[in-house]
Order: sequence, then structure tokens, then C-alpha cells
Amino acid sequence: MPFFALIGLGYGSVRVGFVSKQAIANLTQFVFYFALSAMIFEFVSKLPIEEIFDVEVVIAYAVASILVYAIVFAIAQFRKCSFSESSVEAQCAVIGNLGFLGLPMLIAVFGERAVAPLLLILTVDLVLFGSIIVAAIAGSRRDQASAGIGTTIVMGLLKNPMIMSIVAGLLWSISALPTFEVTSNFLIILGAAATPCALFAIGGSLVERSAERLHIAVWLSFAKLVMHPLAVCVSALFIFEVDRFFAGIMIVSSAIPVAGNVYIIAQHYDVAPQRASAAVLVSTILSVVSLTFVLTLVSNNII
Repeated sequence: MPFFALIGLGYGSVRVGFVSKQAIANLTQFVFYFALSAMIFEFVSKLPIEEIFDVEVVIAYAVASILVYAIVFAIAQFRKCSFSESSVEAQCAVIGNLGFLGLPMLIAVFGERAVAPLLLILTVDLVLFGSIIVAAIAGSRRDQASAGIGTTIVMGLLKNPMIMSIVAGLLWSISALPTFEVTSNFLIILGAAATPCALFAIGGSLVERSAERLHIAVWLSFAKLVMHPLAVCVSALFIFEVDRFFAGIMIVSSAIPVAGNVYIIAQHYDVAPQRASAAVLVSTILSVVSLTFVLTLVSNNII
């Protein structure tokens, strides 16, 4: 509940006008480019490379997510949505706010052992599904050349500070370079700002969200908060037999509400931005109950 209280504090502060929307935008930029990147690099650089990469975690999570993606995409097509609109809806069903909400929350709850599976899941989200949504939307437009799509995807990945901090951390870990106390303390202090600032920024950003086409937002929230974790649970525990602790982290990660960057992409390409915005708002509100429930089940080894 303290995590959701911070989200509520951010929402209330912007709602009453005590904090401006521009301040939230600046705070989000600080978290994205500095605090969160410092947290990720600090954790990854200290992990042995063999502890980071787990093929079963990647495959189990990717298979479950692709299945949910395909189901939601097919239902959107059945409702006569365009190809790009269907892609945005499917993206809402599988991409959670892992960077701003999942990483700080799950590391605080489960400790540093949760870092490795979280980074693998984050990488799958950013690299696989981040590429799919851009290719799907751009590819559906006749004025977009294939070469242009590839460049857009590659540049998007190269400019993402979370991807870059993971890569930099891996290189540092592989090279076995020493970590100086001053540098380590700097990263720890900066990274510690990620959790409160990110949660406050999430709450503040919800003020701008609208709940138009509420029935679609509820459906997409159900897909993200219920279908996705159920699919990951079956995949991790019964099909691929992932390590029990890692499976728990995967299940909770998949129960995280819809990420704000889905709305950013939808707005950038002008493809159902209000639909994505409503999904972010509704799923975040509902996750107060659903995510707490899933966390309780996993923490008590019920699943």
C-alpha cells in the first residue's frame, strides 16, 4: 500500500494544482534518464553474467505474452478495428509499467535476487514487443518504407536509457572492472530516487488520462491484469518449469498495469491514443486490488 499511496500522492498533488503537469513531465524525464538508469546499471554491473541470462525465463515469458497478444489482437480484428488499432490494443494487454512501477516495487519486496528475471522481462518487453508495435503501425502505412521501419526500431532501442544501462552494466560485469566506492555510492544515492519519484510521477500523469470508451478500457485491463499473469503462470510453472522464485517474479511482473509508454507510442503515431490512455488509467486503478492480490499469493508461495 505505501507504493500505491505514493501514486495517490502524485495524483492528488497535480489534481489540486499544487504540482504542475510540467513538473511531472520534468520529474518523469529525471527518472527515465538518470535515476532508473543508475539503479539498473548499479544492479547489473554487480551480477555475474551467468546469473543474469536464463533461457527458460525468456522463452516462458515470451510465449505466454505472445499468446495473450495474439488473442487480444484477434478480438480487436473481429470488432473491425484497423490493423494498427488492433496492435495498440494487443500492446496494452502485454506491456506493463515495469520500469517505473515493477522494478522499484519488486526489488523492494523480493530483494536483489529479483533483479535478474526482472531485467530479462524488461528486455523482452522493450526489444521484442517494442519492435513489434513500431513495425506493425509503420508497416500498415504505405508511405513508410521497410528500411525506414528498421531504422526507427534500431534508433528507438539505442536511445532507450534502460536498454543502454542494461548493456553498459553487462559490459562492466563481463570486464570485471573494479567498482570504486565513490562511484558506487553515487549510483546508489541516485538510484534510490527512482522509486519515490517514479511512483509520484505515475500518479501525476494519471490526471491527464481520460476514460473514454470505458468498456474497451475495462476489457484491456482484464487482459493485462488477469489474462496475462494467468498465461505466464501456466507457461512458467507447468510448461517450462522455471525456477519457482523466478516464476513468481514473472507472474507478478505480468500483473503490472498498462505502461504509459504504450500511450506515448499511440499518441506519436496517432493510433487510438485515447483508448490507450483509458487503459492506463483503468488498469492502474484496478491494480490496487489485483496486483496486491497477486503479490500476496506469490509472497506466501500459494502460486
